[in-house]
Amino acid sequence: MNNNLFRVAAHYDPTSTIFVTAGRRAAQFVARTGRTLAAEFAYGDNPTFAEARTIAAFARDLFLKREVDQVHVVATRFVNTLTQEAGFVEFLPVGEITRLEVPGVESEEAPSADAPEYLFERDPEGDLGFVLTQYLSILVYQVLLNAKASEQSARMVSMKNATDSAEDLIKDLSLEYNKLRQGNITKELLEIAGGQSD
Repeated sequence: MNNNLFRVAAHYDPTSTIFVTAGRRAAQFVARTGRTLAAEFAYGDNPTFAEARTIAAFARDLFLKREVDQVHVVATRFVNTLTQEAGFVEFLPVGEITRLEVPGVESEEAPSADAPEYLFERDPEGDLGFVLTQYLSILVYQVLLNAKASEQSARMVSMKNATDSAEDLIKDLSLEYNKLRQGNITKELLEIAGGQSD
């Protein structure tokens, strides 16, 4: 799973790209390949929204300070237990948001032309800034959850394969042991039978 992710990350130009990593293995990849590491974030077995908000804020600040032109998130997307897809998500600049997909919730239809308009009593730019900040934090949180689900799924599949291989090996060794034991018993019986006939 990590190798697939690192293959995607390797496509980015090492001289003009800076990396912000979440997790120890990603930071090791960046260091090993001689790429520039701006920051390394750790997150637990159960990623929290606060951890995601910290990562999102750091990436957003790099973009707003014009230290970077764009921000892409290279991550694993959990498809099902056997499939995890490595790819990237365009994080900043935020393009047109056509609809929001929430896993497990049916998406609503596009608003019609006669949908009501909403007036903002406060500063619309301030409200939009808050909404975008939340949107970016939620996006990073979703990435962290997908990464953790993919990791646990890959671990589960790996452990199942190891268990199946061990069970097959035990069967083969038990069969071999029983054949040797039976051969030794037969040999002893023949020696006993041969000793009585003499």
